Amino acid sequence: MNTDNEILNLLPARLKEARRAQGLSLDAVAKLSGVSRSMVSQIERGESSPTIATLWNLTRALQVDFAGLLEDGEVTDRVEVLRAANTPSIENRGEGCNIRILSPPEDAGHHELYDLRFVRDGQLESNAHTRGTREHLTVIEGRVRVVSGNATEEVHAGDTARYAADVPHRIEAISGPARALLVVQNA
Repeated sequence: MNTDNEILNLLPARLKEARRAQGLSLDAVAKLSGVSRSMVSQIERGESSPTIATLWNLTRALQVDFAGLLEDGEVTDRVEVLRAANTPSIENRGEGCNIRILSPPEDAGHHELYDLRFVRDGQLESNAHTRGTREHLTVIEGRVRVVSGNATEEVHAGDTARYAADVPHRIEAISGPARALLVVQNA
């Protein structure tokens, strides 16, 4: 980038692009970042220039590299690390499931990876995803029950369940807390 104006002109579009790639609404970004919905909207429209702190919170919520937002080209020779403290998560309030988003924003809608953490009797209930979508759930700790359409299966630590996610489906902890990795593969 050559000038401050070029950077400021590029930033709104890059932030909006990152949000859309994640499939997140303005409300979701506000919740994940702690930046108000109206401020996120103003920044995306180029009506407001974010402070460094605001930009940092947005990049963490959107899982994008701070410097990467302002680069012209692709950087291919690097190792991207998503630090535990910076991993965006969604608290499934009242249902007892914390969802940590591990996949990069550009994979949203194609191949997504989540770390699921359930409290005792916690559950994650989902509506049908797009036709042909499948989920692959590997239980790391505890036991869960997977319900996909009319099929039900109990899955233990070390087991992997593969099932249709283009029908209503549910994952629920059995007899205590549980943790699992979930891969969502969209058709």
